[in-house]
Amino acid sequence: MSNLQHQQTKGKKMTAHELTRLLFAQEELFILDVRNREDYENWRIEGHRVESINAPYFELMDGVEEIVGKLPVNQKILVVCAKEGSSIFVAEQLAEAGLRDVYYLQGGMKEWSEHLEPVKVGDLRDGGEIYQFVRIGKGCLSYMIVSGQEAAIVDSVRMTDVYKAFAKERNLTITHTIDTHLHADHISGGRKLAESAGATYWLPEKDAEEVTFAYEKLEEGKVIQVGTTSISILPIYSPGHTIGSTSLLVDDTYFLTGDILFVASIGRPDLAGKAQDWVGDLRDTLYNRYQELSKELLVLPAHFGSYVELGPDGVVSARLGDLYRDNPGLNIANEAEFRRVVTEQLPPQPNAYQEIRQVNMGRLQPDEEEQREMETGPNRCAVHDK
Repeated sequence: MSNLQHQQTKGKKMTAHELTRLLFAQEELFILDVRNREDYENWRIEGHRVESINAPYFELMDGVEEIVGKLPVNQKILVVCAKEGSSIFVAEQLAEAGLRDVYYLQGGMKEWSEHLEPVKVGDLRDGGEIYQFVRIGKGCLSYMIVSGQEAAIVDSVRMTDVYKAFAKERNLTITHTIDTHLHADHISGGRKLAESAGATYWLPEKDAEEVTFAYEKLEEGKVIQVGTTSISILPIYSPGHTIGSTSLLVDDTYFLTGDILFVASIGRPDLAGKAQDWVGDLRDTLYNRYQELSKELLVLPAHFGSYVELGPDGVVSARLGDLYRDNPGLNIANEAEFRRVVTEQLPPQPNAYQEIRQVNMGRLQPDEEEQREMETGPNRCAVHDK
């Protein structure tokens, strides 16, 4: 077989970055997921114009003839598996069977879970910018606030090299890392990033009673200065998801709500085992404290639950006033009904959330592979799963 013929019968590689941009652009894509059915049902790649089917790899080892008829002829086909190897084999088999536009996902769902895609949210009044880092495979959202040659990172994930590389490209110094609360769905990179960058790490004191490390108290009324301009981050105490949850008001324009308020839902109060204790705080934050703020604020949450929350450019955001009109969690007038919804009708809890909380307290030190395993699957921080 010539080199050209060999290339024609090989599946092509698609990176997590390329797939993310394809989803942001809402392009058509057909996915053949060859993981086990249980893994596929629990967590898979979704998008506005994405169609997918599941055919476990062990069913395709002897040939792909039966599956070929279920796949489109004139559409991009992406084969997905856990770590890449199985999808390469299946993609090659499909290409040899005559399908032309066949790809495999580089690094599989393992790499998809860890990919961060930076997107610009907007400008700040004195020349700064704010970026959202979309962890699209897991629904985590983190932020970089830039002013002058300084940057603050909010709700960092554990893959901190992405923030450092982004800052280095722009000749920025990371001076602050901030966690809006003690996370339960993913391992925070805030403290590690602060240590490596020589930055100050901020955490709400009420969430830090059991932590084993030093931190700066993120308290209401404190102003965190970034750069030489008048850009400031004003913390607003907003308990409910955790007792220490604190939102951030940036430039009187951007409202970073952590896991208290999402675009399509609200935060769940049960991940520290204190749903009944914290449900009143959650309602007070959403129905009283946030109500006092300008409805023109742009809400920037720490998570999204579904691809439908992604904007056309990939940004997850919404005007606060629009959320009071459209978000189901902000429209439960009866307090008893609200209490029932946020304590009794919850989706499954995140994978290994209790262990993740212990890691974020500094009480567990798992290795890299163990951390990756803990974070497998969707985030599930919201009351409404979809």
